[in-house]
Amino acid sequence: MKRFVSYVFKIIFSRILIIFLMMILQILVLLASFVWLGSYFHYLWEGMSLLGAVLIIYIINRDEPTEFKISWIIPICILPVLGALIYVFVISNAGGIGLKAKMYARTKETEGLLKTSKETAEALKECPKSYQGFAHYMEHCAGYPVYHNSSAAYYPLGEEKFKDLLEELKKAERFIFLEYFIVERGSMWDAILEILKEKAKEGVEVRVMYDGMCSIVLLPYSYPKQLQKYGIKAKMFAPIIPFLSTSQNNRDHRKIVVIDGKVAFTGGVNLADEYINEKVLYGHWKDIAVKVTGDAVRSFTVMFLQMWNVSEKGKEDYEKYLQGIEYEKPLYHDGFVIPYGGTPTRKEEVTKMVYQSMINQAVQYVHIMTPYFIVDREFLDAMRYAAERGVEVVMILPHIPDKKIVFYIARTFYPALLRAGIKVYEYTPGFIHAKALISDDINAAVGTVNLDYRSFYHHFECGVSLYDNQVVGKAEKDFQETLKKCQEVTAEYYQKIPLIQKFLGRVFKLFAPMM
Repeated sequence: MKRFVSYVFKIIFSRILIIFLMMILQILVLLASFVWLGSYFHYLWEGMSLLGAVLIIYIINRDEPTEFKISWIIPICILPVLGALIYVFVISNAGGIGLKAKMYARTKETEGLLKTSKETAEALKECPKSYQGFAHYMEHCAGYPVYHNSSAAYYPLGEEKFKDLLEELKKAERFIFLEYFIVERGSMWDAILEILKEKAKEGVEVRVMYDGMCSIVLLPYSYPKQLQKYGIKAKMFAPIIPFLSTSQNNRDHRKIVVIDGKVAFTGGVNLADEYINEKVLYGHWKDIAVKVTGDAVRSFTVMFLQMWNVSEKGKEDYEKYLQGIEYEKPLYHDGFVIPYGGTPTRKEEVTKMVYQSMINQAVQYVHIMTPYFIVDREFLDAMRYAAERGVEVVMILPHIPDKKIVFYIARTFYPALLRAGIKVYEYTPGFIHAKALISDDINAAVGTVNLDYRSFYHHFECGVSLYDNQVVGKAEKDFQETLKKCQEVTAEYYQKIPLIQKFLGRVFKLFAPMM
């Protein structure tokens, strides 16, 4: 009985429940305001109709995907007052404006720190014009230069990345930066934490940042303070607060490790046991990661420090972490490497453009691994056009989903993909969390970016683009090995999908840009 009472007490006073109740309260306040306005509806009808018309004109003329526009126009037409009020609330969000201003300030601070070297610029002249153009866009529009004297390693499973990560952490002498979407206590995090504590004792500067969503279920709200007791600098990015704000939709989905400015890791693998198959949630968890060594690590260092300082006052000494880097062995050229990031605080859709550029330039094939597939018409057309001009386009998606509604929406794209000649496969052993595009045996992108609106428009993301690098061949080999464990999606296969799944997928597809 005492255990039951303790359990109930814990639930009643838990942060999850408090956040939930506060947000419900605010929703009720908004609804009450709507009802109150409804009592004066005959006075407001003309005014709200005019506002709705103005908003629709404004939405149509915005520089954003058509799907975003439709997702707002329909609610405004059906519920003129409520739809208009919600839209005004969303676009005038002060939290998002503040985040945008802070991110802009940190980006301005780091101008000039990332640029293509003269040596690399000379080497680029030997590349096809198409890649030269891509490299120019990445540096001058996106802010991420190309590096030549860097190498990379590929991990076809989270377990392999984890093993090497532990060894690299043990070598740290100056600093360790970790930035992750998910950190959860268990075998994986416990092993990493022990090394971090030892390194902090040795005088190594250790910084850990994870997304505020972890505080809802995975970690105590005060967990950064616990880490600080070990000499580790720790913080949450955008802690969840019980206040309705669309800025809370902008999560830090990145996975970055930087060690001494020499080595960096990225990919889909978070710091939780399911990512290394120590815990089984949705069958076998297929994930991938990349380690970068050399000058390209510089971009990951700056990306981490920019995000870390979004919530800080004062100015960071960026140069401190970019200078004095020495290697035991000389660096060697392994093609071209471009670490990059995506942010919802600027209009440049960098993560989407990296993928779309690869698809547009492909001649032989484009092979894709992604856990989610919810894209706009523009991106879908790029894929279909590639297939229709003779490029082999093959996708691997999960067979066992972690988010069913998102899975149902992804499946609504199957008929259009199949009609265009795109081959679709589902990973039957479980859930595929890998995010990769490989093309023509020469180009690859690996990182945290899913093929969905959330990664392209709402989240902070990162990845690494690799050209003429050994990782491309290894990623393609892994793709082919993974394909052997997949079920091909055919017209007959799609017909057997339950009607309720198809119905729910099409209904929720209307709201996909906001999901």
